[in-house]
Amino acid sequence: MILAIASGKGGTGKTTVAVNLAVALDQPVRLLDCDVEEPNCHVFLDADAETSEAIGVPIPVVDEEKCTACGACGEMCQYNAIVSLKTKPLVFPELCHGCGGCARVCPEGAITEQDRTVGVVETAGVGQMAFVQGRLQLGEPMSPPLIRGVKRHLRPDEINVMDCPPGTACPMITAVRGADFVLLVTEPTPFGLHDLSLAVETVRLLELPFGVVVNRVGVGDNRVHAYCRDENVPILMEIPNDRRIAEAYSRGELVLDAVPDLRAGFVRLFEAVEQAVRDHAAAREGL
Repeated sequence: MILAIASGKGGTGKTTVAVNLAVALDQPVRLLDCDVEEPNCHVFLDADAETSEAIGVPIPVVDEEKCTACGACGEMCQYNAIVSLKTKPLVFPELCHGCGGCARVCPEGAITEQDRTVGVVETAGVGQMAFVQGRLQLGEPMSPPLIRGVKRHLRPDEINVMDCPPGTACPMITAVRGADFVLLVTEPTPFGLHDLSLAVETVRLLELPFGVVVNRVGVGDNRVHAYCRDENVPILMEIPNDRRIAEAYSRGELVLDAVPDLRAGFVRLFEAVEQAVRDHAAAREGL
């Protein structure tokens, strides 16, 4: 199973849910930190990298002796990563998505590709857990290539828990795509409701089964609960606004150690996800 933990905004408790759920299962599990711009799952696991793999994006290299400045490469690039204004092409590596299209359309064969490192994927073992995280290089604007590098470590026949980037832009979509289920973590505040509604719309467009975890229950109002009721969105877990949880988080400690009673709640959450995945598969087979 591939379980994606996502949120419409940062700071809702997405990482808290991902890490503590993985630990609470007390069985072999893979935890993948796909929030590559600011990975922090390792803080709560005290995990030191055992292996490291550089991830690169192929960018164009122009042989100016062969180039005739026809402009075909610039015309096909949707991201303006290569530009030819009746001159030899200019390449902007940070804009390149590595699709290889410019090399394919060049009639003179003047364009080859060379990898540009955008980050690293690190792995470690933590007890029964296989831990994988990506670290984006400072100043690198595009995280999806590195997220895909982390996702290459998924094992669909095992339990995979992915801590996804917040928001609803390309990084989040890259991470949740292909998941068996998406857990959207939110908080009962106006900001939480606004961004939850965006996340719900996104996963519905992707046709992914999903449910909601409401964190810090008691800190706001009931509008998130009303929204979920009206939209027929299942709330699979509620986490109370407990000072012990905040203190444990600030120390880089597991919530399960500070509030042991929550362990059973995380186990029930996973059981609810398993049932939802089975129900979704059965519904698709019945179509």
